[in-house]
Amino acid sequence: MARLDLRGKTAIITGAGSGIGRALAMGLAARGCHLALADIRPATLEPLAAELAPRGLRLSCHTLDVADRDQVAAFPEVVAAAHPSVDLLFNNAGVALAGRFDEVSEQDFEWLLSINFHGLVRMTRAFLPTLKQRPQAHLVNIASLFSLVSPAGQTAYCSSKFAVRGFSDALRHELEGSTVGVSVVCPGGVATRIAVDARVGHAVDTAALQTDLRRAAKLLSLPPEKAAETILRGVERRKPRILVGNDAKVGAFLERLMPIGYYRLMRGLLGD
Repeated sequence: MARLDLRGKTAIITGAGSGIGRALAMGLAARGCHLALADIRPATLEPLAAELAPRGLRLSCHTLDVADRDQVAAFPEVVAAAHPSVDLLFNNAGVALAGRFDEVSEQDFEWLLSINFHGLVRMTRAFLPTLKQRPQAHLVNIASLFSLVSPAGQTAYCSSKFAVRGFSDALRHELEGSTVGVSVVCPGGVATRIAVDARVGHAVDTAALQTDLRRAAKLLSLPPEKAAETILRGVERRKPRILVGNDAKVGAFLERLMPIGYYRLMRGLLGD
């Protein structure tokens, strides 16, 4: 596929109010891309919109819960009222769940999947017909380092992110020959609030949780702005897989080198 010029394009970003989503919005705006910003927390979008307003781009803000089937189904019409076209969809919204498999409830496990995977699939289904109509379009699905490797304590999160990677890869093959490209993004430790804001399983030990949070604070160190720049450069080049951060690159290498035994090395790196 030819290189993607983002200037003048229109992009939807879910989870746009903070973290990687907010940084993507800033990076896209700097490239002259019009934006439809969506987040379940509308208050997070207000300061971002105010910061972007002087750029003179077409900008809209939307309250959206990607886990809500009806909201997602109605969203293309909402976006169409503010933007004449949509060229890019960044499926960025995501959550985390603290606890091993037997420490989290079935309800919490399914809650995470409803956002991280089913929400992403619903958004893709809702906007793919629109993307197919564009001369150049791109779908960007945010997975994780944990779509490549599977540490203990991350059964729910890994399930969702492995599903995102598989879905993205299969969809890319189905769309070969079309104008729509697909990138799956595998960030390592980006300095967002995902660990702090994680839902906690009902049987998680409080002391162990605090230890895990301190460990996460050390590992989640890459600034979101740097992560977003890596992602956008990869999208411009239409890369099918975008690894973000040295930890993601090391994790991908270890998994290829030792598909089963890599966790022995990871356990030492993670302090388990």
